[in-house]
Amino acid sequence: MTTTVQFSEEANKRIQEIITHYPEGKHKSALIPILHIAQEQSNGWLDIPVLDHVAGILNILPVEVYEVASFYSMFNLNPVGKFVLEVCQTGPCMLSGSDKIINHIKTKLNIKAGETSADGLFTLKPAECLGACGYAPMMQLGKTYREHLTIEKVDELLEELKKLA
Repeated sequence: MTTTVQFSEEANKRIQEIITHYPEGKHKSALIPILHIAQEQSNGWLDIPVLDHVAGILNILPVEVYEVASFYSMFNLNPVGKFVLEVCQTGPCMLSGSDKIINHIKTKLNIKAGETSADGLFTLKPAECLGACGYAPMMQLGKTYREHLTIEKVDELLEELKKLA
């Protein structure tokens, strides 16, 4: 059974506009911004039919899309919750307590790294360096950073997000 993938008219227009930024024969260069659009259109994650659809749009091999999507941590290859908590776990953040933040989130939400809470709201995604070492420990939440985290700040954030859901 083949799954038919369709993006919105607006998304397709954005994709076509992005492709025009690259010379003929070099459209593969548009892959990363198009994967971002595809992920927006697919409930925050990219499954094989979506990746295949992107390959078709760019007229490249599906494996070329899989390689990129699986390499970059900003792309989710499994379903995620409404809120993805990407907590930095590299040196500076770890020295500032990100391991305690990660463990607190695991306990509070009863999940492991990479899992989604039972209510479908939160996915915990430990991340490699997010480039905000001076603000450690920190997490990325969507397009924003939450910095100088403490357990109290994390608890407040989770409650705030539950109210938005």
